[in-house]
Amino acid sequence: QVITGGHYDVDCYVEDPNGRTIYKETKKQYDSFPHRTEVKGVYTFCFSNEFSTFSHKTIYFDFQVGDEPPILPDMSNRVTALTQMESACITIHEALNTVIDSQTHYRLREAQDRSRAEDLNGRVSYWSVGETLILFVVSI
Repeated sequence: QVITGGHYDVDCYVEDPNGRTIYKETKKQYDSFPHRTEVKGVYTFCFSNEFSTFSHKTIYFDFQVGDEPPILPDMSNRVTALTQMESACITIHEALNTVIDSQTHYRLREAQDRSRAEDLNGRVSYWSVGETLILFVVSI
């Protein structure tokens, strides 16, 4: 997700260890890309801002590697129904995952809004200095 800069868009691509492009998008503000690897090795990703050389951008990206381990031991081999305690644990775990996603979303929004506020503060400061200079010139 692009947090600050320009029109909030950026180019991105992902390559596998063999150099094959497995994902490529242009001028995206945010996106999600699920992929199950088939080849071991180093995967390369690049965020490009070539089309907008004058505006610097800040981006956020998150990797989630591997499957989440089961909450309860031997859950995949289980034939019987879950107990009330186990069911409650799973429900709490899912709720906490939702909270983590929400916190990430709010942190990104806070960073975006902070950047806008700092930009606005700078513009107001320059405007105030300009008005002060004009006031002194008119007074003299």
